[in-house]
Amino acid sequence: MRSLIVAIKMTVVLTFITGIIYPLTMTAIGYLLFPVQAGGSVIYRNGSAVGSSLIGQGFKATRYFHSRPSSAGTNGYDPTSSGGSNLGSTSKSLIDSIKQRVKDIEEENPGVQASQIPVDMVTASGSGLDPEISPAAADLQVERIAKTRGMSEDSLRSLIEAHTRSRDAGLLGEPGVNVLELNLALDAQAGNQPTALK
Repeated sequence: MRSLIVAIKMTVVLTFITGIIYPLTMTAIGYLLFPVQAGGSVIYRNGSAVGSSLIGQGFKATRYFHSRPSSAGTNGYDPTSSGGSNLGSTSKSLIDSIKQRVKDIEEENPGVQASQIPVDMVTASGSGLDPEISPAAADLQVERIAKTRGMSEDSLRSLIEAHTRSRDAGLLGEPGVNVLELNLALDAQAGNQPTALK
């Protein structure tokens, strides 16, 4: 009986320590040392949240850089349904989707050939919420955006370069461009502040 009482007391004490004190302490330290990251890396414009730098979203308007495709949820970019399509490389559905995406990109960006399209513009990431595209994918869209906005291609390329993240520690991963941050900078440079990003 004494062992049972000790076990119950230890369970209560450890539950309190590991289930309440530890999580609250770690949360407080996170908010103290990394307030933006702990708050979800939310980006605001004109006092309103427009998204997170960690979660991709779909951009359809020709005046914006477009994100990579998403298989998260019915319409994509659904953070509550994060995940890939789980389709293999021989899947007819995947092949048909890629062919359609290539066709759409060629139509949106006249003069672009299928061989010029980076793979990240026609395939979804594992999470379906990748906030970045490759610098090559951003560069592919420069001509379209320059024509739509009446901006020079050189100014757009400078903007892309300024928002390109390099490899981690100069070695790991690939360079990436955060699409939401790039589109916000694009609006700011053009002096254009539409009420909604899409």
